[in-house]
Amino acid sequence: MITPEERIKRKMQDDGVSIADWAKSNGFKPHSVYAVLGGRKCIRGQSHLIAVRLGLKPEPSRDV
Repeated sequence: MITPEERIKRKMQDDGVSIADWAKSNGFKPHSVYAVLGGRKCIRGQSHLIAVRLGLKPEPSRDV
């Protein structure tokens, strides 16, 4: 079964976009994006924001 992270990596590859290029164009360090796509827990901070931008997590609610 394909993971959401693998699906995103394949989509980037199909679109001709490297992970490093996506990271830089979205204001992230490439190693942080590689970590998220490698299965790093994305509970808060930079990794959480990356996961949201990649579509791995929903946008946080503003009710808190």
